[in-house]
Amino acid sequence: MEKKIQAPLNKEVVKELRSGDMVYISGTIYTARDAAHKRMSEILASGGELPIDIRENVIYYMGPSPAREGRPIGSAGPTTASRMDKYTPKLLDLGLGGMIGKGKRSAEVKEAIVRNKSVYFAAIGGAGALLSKAIKASEVVAYDDLGTEAIRKLEVEDFPAIVVIDSEGNDLYNK
Repeated sequence: MEKKIQAPLNKEVVKELRSGDMVYISGTIYTARDAAHKRMSEILASGGELPIDIRENVIYYMGPSPAREGRPIGSAGPTTASRMDKYTPKLLDLGLGGMIGKGKRSAEVKEAIVRNKSVYFAAIGGAGALLSKAIKASEVVAYDDLGTEAIRKLEVEDFPAIVVIDSEGNDLYNK
């Protein structure tokens, strides 16, 4: 089933999503990859606060290529999500609403998704140039020193994704 949803994610909307649903996300999402996740984990371990409010927000595992003239961002394809698995349960427990990446997730992440009534979406790998067309604005909001792995705030319109793991733990990859 196709659905248009708004980010940040409302828990009622997440509850209605089912594994296999095609969604078009509009609103604000954030990017973060390996280095940003490692830094966020270190900050949390030392008692600090995250540089963004992750509650009900979506993190897109992506590091863009440089923007072409007249565009807010370059190619924006998904990164393999399992690389963030060791950091993800903690972020979900802190209220992260959803994640966009590609590939399978660990049992620990799947359990945290169900426990927190969150969702994992997949974006189509190899389609970064196409996906970038749904990104209307991009702004580095934290960890500028990480370059392409900095945390970015994106404004998206009809960003295409597929629900892989829904809030009840149904997993598209294990059907």
